[in-house]
Amino acid sequence: MEDVISRQEHEEFVRRMQDEHKRIHYRVNEAEKKADVIVDLVRSVERLAAQMENMAEEQAEQGKRLETLESRDGEKWRKVTSHLITVVIGIVVGFIFTQIGM
Repeated sequence: MEDVISRQEHEEFVRRMQDEHKRIHYRVNEAEKKADVIVDLVRSVERLAAQMENMAEEQAEQGKRLETLESRDGEKWRKVTSHLITVVIGIVVGFIFTQIGM
């Protein structure tokens, strides 16, 4: 009859098991809260990555537009300069011809 335990030993065992259950339950709840925080963080990172990708695409488009604008202004400046040089050469040639009597 050594396998028989007293009522007091049994109640002590039950109390310890209940305490352990409470500790495990608390740890599981804390782990669930942390998992929820991690899931929220992952979602935030995904949204941030998508926003950054959109920003990079927009920046590339703006770069193309800026390049187009810059080249257009440069081309206009080259045309104006070319016309001015042509006018100046014309004036010089005209002056020379008037000096030599043509």
